[in-house]
Amino acid sequence: MNPLKELLKSGKPILLDGAMGTMLMDAGLLQGDPPEEWNVLHPARVRAVHRAYIEAGSRVILTNSFGGTSFRLELHNLQDRVVELNKAAAECARLEADAAADTVIVGGSMGPTGSLFEPMGTMTYDEAVAAFADQARGLAEGGVDLFWIETMSDLDEVKAAIEGAKSVSDLPIAATMSFDTHGHTMMGISPAKAVESLLDVGVLAVGANCGTGSDELELAVKAMREANPEAVLVAKANAGIPKVSASGDIVYTGTPEVMAQYALNVSGIGVSLIGGCCGSTPEHIKAMAKALGN
Repeated sequence: MNPLKELLKSGKPILLDGAMGTMLMDAGLLQGDPPEEWNVLHPARVRAVHRAYIEAGSRVILTNSFGGTSFRLELHNLQDRVVELNKAAAECARLEADAAADTVIVGGSMGPTGSLFEPMGTMTYDEAVAAFADQARGLAEGGVDLFWIETMSDLDEVKAAIEGAKSVSDLPIAATMSFDTHGHTMMGISPAKAVESLLDVGVLAVGANCGTGSDELELAVKAMREANPEAVLVAKANAGIPKVSASGDIVYTGTPEVMAQYALNVSGIGVSLIGGCCGSTPEHIKAMAKALGN
């Protein structure tokens, strides 16, 4: 039995982690540099982020591999190191999960390629499947418990990621989309359409992440729950909306108290897997854990 399925049996909300990219930037990652390379250049710093989330109460942590496909890594001339960097990402998370006192599950983060399918772009479906398969291979070799496909806007790209992952491993899959355009994804997918389509292709959990803040994300997962009362749902909201401070820094408006209330709200809707996305920190997760009684 997969450990996530075991945790879900309790019927209680399971706390996910928060942001990785903004945490690494606080640790010294420069704007524009690939976070995935830090899995081999600075693994101790990546592990420290995972550890902080575990100590805050996270029971599921996501690997530092969001941009780990060849399409994204090619921007940094790292396209030949897909398996290496994703395996290292999984190993960083696995070491911290295994050192925790309680069961902590490692999800292999798989984000969008950043490319568009033909005819709007140049990427073919088969190319996308192959790219996600390579990423999934590295994550599986590094020891993830499941694949975590996230921040998607195109259903075909989600399906390509699922197909690629299934071609190399039988690990379970969670998939979330970003509903940031009038309640739909950038490609026009509604929450109801997402939950219907993704459950049909065999994901364990489906939901929403990122977007424009917790209020709109709550509406998205509520629509998913109304469309399917039995689905295992995921909510991973940004910590508010990013704004530029007087000093030029990016600041997120969502306080730990705001995120704690969001956690209670989505738990009341029936969301099982609850966490934070961009701008969220271990302090946000700690407040959410307290609110949920974890």
